[in-house]
Amino acid sequence: MKVLCTICAREGSKGVPNKNIKAILGKPLIAFSIQQALESNLFDKIVVSTDSDEIRKIAKKYGAESWFSRPAELSREDAPKIPVIQHALEESEKKFNCTFDHIIDLDATSPLRNVEDIRKAYEVFIEGGFDNLITGTRSRKNPYFNMIEIKNGKVELSKKLKSTFVTRQEAPQVYDMNASIYIWSRNFILKENSLFSGRLGFYEMPEDRSIDIDSQLDWEVVKMIMEQKSNG
Repeated sequence: MKVLCTICAREGSKGVPNKNIKAILGKPLIAFSIQQALESNLFDKIVVSTDSDEIRKIAKKYGAESWFSRPAELSREDAPKIPVIQHALEESEKKFNCTFDHIIDLDATSPLRNVEDIRKAYEVFIEGGFDNLITGTRSRKNPYFNMIEIKNGKVELSKKLKSTFVTRQEAPQVYDMNASIYIWSRNFILKENSLFSGRLGFYEMPEDRSIDIDSQLDWEVVKMIMEQKSNG
């Protein structure tokens, strides 16, 4: 089995400007995902997909490979993730003249995951015979209990069942996708553009390793957690 790791990091960001190369603990953010991939010993190749020369240089410095420039249409803020990974897979197979069986994408903006999360998620994927796998954490809010929608001026629960719940613990368990680890079989990702198709697996992660940096508040929280862990 050949396993490819992709790390996607485009230039710029509205929520946190240049977050992929902004420093935490003296390292650019993307460096943490690269180092986790290296330490996992799972991958034949670790490839960074980017539209930035600066990110490409940083990726190489920390041990990843990055040689192609991501096309402009895949570098927009609204560009979907799967075509970006499909492109990185195709470029990697051309360069390395091989076929990768599995692709694991590590989101650069989720540095709180650890190496064991990567290894265990892959174990779940293999043992379950899944086509793809996503990671997530137990949600604080529940659409059956305390998440609402406003429809035509009327406030109502997002989801309803025949039975009613007095406490959140009685409601069906729901999860937040944490945008940390995505896994695909090669044949599946090349033909599908949706996460929610085929045999989809799930790996649960704790809340304190599940923050995806999308805002300045996220950045500050992640920075605080990482600094506290670094200080013992």
